Amino acid sequence: MKKYFSLLCFSVAFAASLSAQNADSLWVRENYYKIERMLPMRDGINLFTAFYIPKDSSVKHPILLNRTPYTCSPYGEDKFNPRIYETYWLNYLKEGYIIAIQDVRGKWMSEGEFVDVRPFNPNKKGKEIDEASDTYDAIEWMVNNLPANNKRVGCFGISYPGFYATMAALSGHPALKAVSPQAPVTDWYQGDDFHHNGAFMLMDGFSFYSGFGKPRPKPTTQWSPGYRIPSQDNYDFYLKTGAIKNFTKIMGDSIAFWKDLMNHPDYDEWWQARNARNFVTNIKPAMLVVGGNFDAEDCFGAWSLYKAIEEKNNNTDNRVVMGPWFHGGWGGRGDGSYLGNVRFGKKTSEFYQRNIEIPFFNFYLKLKGTVSGIAEATVFFTGENEWRRFNEWPLKNISYTNAFLEAGNDVRIALPEMDTARKKQTGSYSEYISDPAHPVPYTEDVHLGRTREYMTDDQRFASRRPDVLTFTSGVLENDLTLAGPLVADLMVSLSTTDADFVVKLIDVFPDEYKYDEKESGKGNGMNYPMGGYQMLVRGEIMRGRYRNSFAKPEAFTPGKITQVKYTLPDVAHTFKKGHKLMIQIQSSWFPIADRNPQKFVDIYKCSDSDFQKATIRVYHDAVNASKIILPVLKN
Repeated sequence: MKKYFSLLCFSVAFAASLSAQNADSLWVRENYYKIERMLPMRDGINLFTAFYIPKDSSVKHPILLNRTPYTCSPYGEDKFNPRIYETYWLNYLKEGYIIAIQDVRGKWMSEGEFVDVRPFNPNKKGKEIDEASDTYDAIEWMVNNLPANNKRVGCFGISYPGFYATMAALSGHPALKAVSPQAPVTDWYQGDDFHHNGAFMLMDGFSFYSGFGKPRPKPTTQWSPGYRIPSQDNYDFYLKTGAIKNFTKIMGDSIAFWKDLMNHPDYDEWWQARNARNFVTNIKPAMLVVGGNFDAEDCFGAWSLYKAIEEKNNNTDNRVVMGPWFHGGWGGRGDGSYLGNVRFGKKTSEFYQRNIEIPFFNFYLKLKGTVSGIAEATVFFTGENEWRRFNEWPLKNISYTNAFLEAGNDVRIALPEMDTARKKQTGSYSEYISDPAHPVPYTEDVHLGRTREYMTDDQRFASRRPDVLTFTSGVLENDLTLAGPLVADLMVSLSTTDADFVVKLIDVFPDEYKYDEKESGKGNGMNYPMGGYQMLVRGEIMRGRYRNSFAKPEAFTPGKITQVKYTLPDVAHTFKKGHKLMIQIQSSWFPIADRNPQKFVDIYKCSDSDFQKATIRVYHDAVNASKIILPVLKN
């Protein structure tokens, strides 16, 4: 009977949901029509654009533009994109927006040549183009040709479309009033998608570019499939394939950007021209930068873009929102109440859409409502599971506190200062052997595609490995809130000439911990043993050769104690009373990051025979004190 009742309840709920979707799609069809146009650019190229336009022409409507390399399909004026029936987009339709979705230059049905993260040209002349000029020309056509528009335009996009939103902000078109780059691709060398601090993010780079990077000689409505991996075990496939040059063989000779990646291992002028932060000056539209603190792809981009705009502009209305989200998790991909096993207790995505994004665009594009309730920085703090609002970021009310790594059978973190016993220590270190033939996995699961949940995964599997150093504080007697960037400051020595360093900040739950079954955001944590859970709060890799300069790599001198210091993306997390703070250090994070051969060679060109074991020491004495610098929020 119970089983039948549960099935009946599910059937009723599903029928109700389907009925609501049908009602929404019927409403859209009754109130909107679609047109498709080729918009002329200044150099004679035309860009394919789909418009969803309100049938009511008795009032003027704002325009919301989304420029994408991922298609504005389905193609055909009688075919509506199913996503516009979903709540996130539907909200804008019910507010009366004209929605414009454009295939960027060289993709799908648009003409021209596609260039990945096309560099911004601040000194364009005549018919010279970049993504900013394409946006300018598109806006110019729209405000002069779309029926019943109010000549006020906004632009937004998530991920790669977030990069195009940043470029839109640089267009200088006077009708562009508000822009929201969300999880924006900002710097593909230092922290977004395909490199983190010089380390190549192999798994995403290979799986993405084997399909996305294929040349498109002429406009098409067809997607090019990527390489079909002959396994369901990514760890096994990437390990057996071996050195990166073996992946290059699989890629073949036609994928231009893969070849660019292989030919620019260092942060040279080629990469610097593709760093959007270098150009975000004189921005006129209001900005709302959005990101997820558990975004496996572009967490760096959101934080760093906001900060760059703040530093380079005096009068720009610039705000940032960071929630507990995976990549695009605020944009209609779930309610934002959990990620993997970890619950956040609130429907954070719904809160954001209702209270921040829609009011932002309504104010600037419809001259409706107010933005006085949208703070300079709106940030969700996990652990305490609460939104906090600030009038600045980074915060001034921060105490940068040294968490020193210590020796001993019970290795602990000294908070906040070195203790008397450690001041007397000399030559103290912890040691592990990093073996590229057995790299540390990024998660314990066996699967093919890179997960998004690994950003909050239980790290107990890593704690049990001999090639992972684990340092743990005592039980915290008070809440400890971190708000800002972490800095890893390690004193190390190697038996070889190069190595990577992965530092992970972890929240260790009490052994008896259980979620309240009534708490919002059940996720996988309903059935997972949360007692003693080691929640990854922030992890980041650093390619050791770039410790002093991303542009000029340096080999390590074997046996010489050397400083490796780098900054991890900002965190917003409260370690609750009764929890512990843990730091893990390792030298591989596979296969999300490629393996360092631990020899000072060109990693993109080296052979399988170049990979070797390295003995790595992390020092923690009075003279060579390894530490993690914590941004502790003062009460």
